[in-house]
Amino acid sequence: MRFFTAGESHGPKLTAIIEGLPAQMNITSEMIDKQLKRRQGGYGRGRRMQIEKDLVEISAGVRHGKTLGSPVALMVTNDDWKHWTKVMGIEPLAEDMNPEDIKRQITRPRPGHADLVGGIKYSHRDLRNVLERSSARETTMRVAIGAVAMQLLKELDIQTVAHVTEIGGIVADRATYENLSIEELREKVEASPVYCADDAAAEKMMRAIDEAKERGDTLGGVVEVVITGVPAGLGSYVHYDRKMDGKLAQAMMSINAFKGVEFGIGFEMAKRWGSEVHDEIAWSEERGYYRKSNRLGGLEGGMTTGMPIVVRGVMKPIPTLYKPLESVDIDTKEPFVATIERSDPCAVPAASVVAENVIATEIAKAIVEQYHSDTIGELAAQVDAMRAKAKEF
Repeated sequence: MRFFTAGESHGPKLTAIIEGLPAQMNITSEMIDKQLKRRQGGYGRGRRMQIEKDLVEISAGVRHGKTLGSPVALMVTNDDWKHWTKVMGIEPLAEDMNPEDIKRQITRPRPGHADLVGGIKYSHRDLRNVLERSSARETTMRVAIGAVAMQLLKELDIQTVAHVTEIGGIVADRATYENLSIEELREKVEASPVYCADDAAAEKMMRAIDEAKERGDTLGGVVEVVITGVPAGLGSYVHYDRKMDGKLAQAMMSINAFKGVEFGIGFEMAKRWGSEVHDEIAWSEERGYYRKSNRLGGLEGGMTTGMPIVVRGVMKPIPTLYKPLESVDIDTKEPFVATIERSDPCAVPAASVVAENVIATEIAKAIVEQYHSDTIGELAAQVDAMRAKAKEF
C-alpha cells in the first residue's frame, strides 16, 4: 500500500492516489469529510479555515460504496482558487506579459519555513513556488488518506484517537484521562475546543492562545495518538527499515512543523532505572499474553506487542508571525522583515487530527504489507488468525 499527494496551497485542487487497498472495503465521501472537518476545527485557527470548506470527491477505485482493489483517487477543490487564478495559473504566460509583473511574488524568505532552502534547491527566484507546496495545506490530503486508512482499521476492530496534551507549556493532567476507554477519551476530545481531555488545562490553553494572538505570536505543543487492537508482531526485528517504531516516528516527523517524537513514557526513560521502564509480561486464559504496564507504548524490538500503541509528537510554534522576524531579500540582499502569509496563532489541535491520520495510515500500510489483502474479508481473517496465534502461543 502506498500513496501520493499533489497540489499547491492556492492551486485549483488537492489530489491523492492510494494504491494497494483491499477490495470490498466500505468507503464513502462522508467518512472522509468528517475527518477533513475536524482538521479545519480547533481553537486558534485563522481565516483560511473560514474560507475553505473541504469536501472530498472520490473519482476512482470505489463503486457503490465499496473499494474495487484498484487505485483510489481523491480530490479536494480549493474554494479560494478563484482569487488566485492569475497568480497560480497553470498555462504559460502570454507572450506580452512580463513574469515580474505577476502579483504576490515573494523574494523575502520567512525564517522557519522551507522558502530559502527550497528556492536554492530548485532554483526558484519567486519563493512562492516553494511555499505553495511546503504549506501545511498539503495535510488536507494526508487526512483524507488517513480517513480511508482508519476505515480499514475499523473493519479490523482497531481503534484510534488523538488528543492534545500540551500547548505553550500548559500540560494536561494525565490522571484526567489515563483510565478512560478509547471511546470515552474520543468523546471528551471531540467536546473540547482544543481537543484536550483535561477541561481545566483546556481553559488555560485557550487563554494562552488568545494572548499569543494579541501579541502577534504563535504557540506550539504536544499531541498524543493512541491505537488499540493492533495485533502483536506487526513490524520486524530482522530489518532496520521494517521496524514499526521507526516507521511511526518517520510518519509523525513528516507532518509540517513537527520536531520531536516519543513512544510510551518517551524521554522520561532517560531519568529512570531500567526496572522502572520495561513492561513486565503476564498471561491469563482470557487475555493471553499482556504487559502489566505500557511504558514502552506498545512496541518492543521494532514490533507491536498487542498493547495500545502510544506515540506523541512535538509541534513547534508556527513560524509565520504577525510580528515577523528579520530576513534578507534574495534579489537585493538587503535586510527586511519577512513576508506575512495567513497564519494561525496555534494549530496544535488541528495537528492532532493530522497526527492521528498519518499514524493510522502507517499502521494500515504495515498490516496490508504483512498479510494477504486482496479483499477486506481475507485480511480480517488473517489478522484474527494472528490474534489467536498470539493468545495461544
